[in-house]
Amino acid sequence: MSESHIGTLREKPLHASLKQWCSQPGDAFEQPVDGFVIDVVSNDMLIEVQTRSFSSMKRKLARLLELGHRIRVVHPIAIDKWIVKVDDEGDEIGRRKSPRHGAPTDIFAELVSIPDLILHPALDFLIVMTGEEELRRHDPTKAWRRRGWVVQERRLLEICDTLILSDTADLAGLLPSDLATEWTTADLAAALGRPRRIAQQMAYCLRECGVAMPVGKQGNAIVYRTDVDSSEARSIPS
Repeated sequence: MSESHIGTLREKPLHASLKQWCSQPGDAFEQPVDGFVIDVVSNDMLIEVQTRSFSSMKRKLARLLELGHRIRVVHPIAIDKWIVKVDDEGDEIGRRKSPRHGAPTDIFAELVSIPDLILHPALDFLIVMTGEEELRRHDPTKAWRRRGWVVQERRLLEICDTLILSDTADLAGLLPSDLATEWTTADLAAALGRPRRIAQQMAYCLRECGVAMPVGKQGNAIVYRTDVDSSEARSIPS
């Protein structure tokens, strides 16, 4: 098997589509670099498409950064998702639009596992807001919460927007503009319109990165103060 096919045999459609989308003519795919296989090598930048579980790549990122490589992590978040049920032959038997919509702040569910790497000067994160299909196949032995409907794969339908995170201003730019200077995670969750768990993960990451500082308590809740101006947060065109 050639090096260009390393790691592609079990590649999922969403990962493959994003890998193609973020590459440029002349880039190399699935290349071995210092003991790791890299999704895309683009000039002097290593690009890793990570659809989930940043914790699984922590060792890889840390080692490659230690060796002096520039890295971009591409992470999709579905703002619109169609749930498609298929039978054992793969034929569609049902389709509905999910009532859930992702947001850029959902990336903190993954960043929380690598807080010490977030602000490394040679690392950035490209959030890709997507429209997706999520294919589910019935398996009565699994996924009892979904009554046996197991997620088989995700497919990219469209790129809706992109946002890059590389410094404290970018992180602060994800805070709601109407959030008070001092806030709790309950305040943050309400302002974001996201679950409290996301607000807690975001607060932890911002605290570890020096964007927010704990300044007291309100009952049992920690009160944070935002110490970074968010007005310079950057986005890049899709």
